[in-house]
Amino acid sequence: MKTIILRTASNYLLPVLLLFSIFILLRGHYLPGGGFVGGLIAAIAFVLHSFANGLKNTKSLLRFHPGFLMPAGLALSFFSGLAPIIFAGDPFMTGLWYHGHVPVLGSVGSAMFFDMGVYLVVVGVTLTIIFTISEAP
Repeated sequence: MKTIILRTASNYLLPVLLLFSIFILLRGHYLPGGGFVGGLIAAIAFVLHSFANGLKNTKSLLRFHPGFLMPAGLALSFFSGLAPIIFAGDPFMTGLWYHGHVPVLGSVGSAMFFDMGVYLVVVGVTLTIIFTISEAP
């Protein structure tokens, strides 16, 4: 049973929750949070929207199947771990940091790209599973 209040609220909550998930993703380097928690919050935003507006309407918001996020996230995480070997001759998964300050982001390093990869994988896996379960008869 879909109420007008839930439909209206979900349309406003989707962008707010997605923005909050990005905040949690970027906050994760210094405080609790990161790619996993941010990815779960982003997936919850889409699940809430699908509960309120139907799966078909939620899928129309996404430009592509969420399953495509998984290999993209895995590649990003893998190459962020490989970057120290290529650029500095350091062991795999050693943190590389840009020494300047980037507005809004603060310190930028390979850990941030690893977290972004985890974020994409979590969103892709979660939405693929939930959308598949929702489509089952």
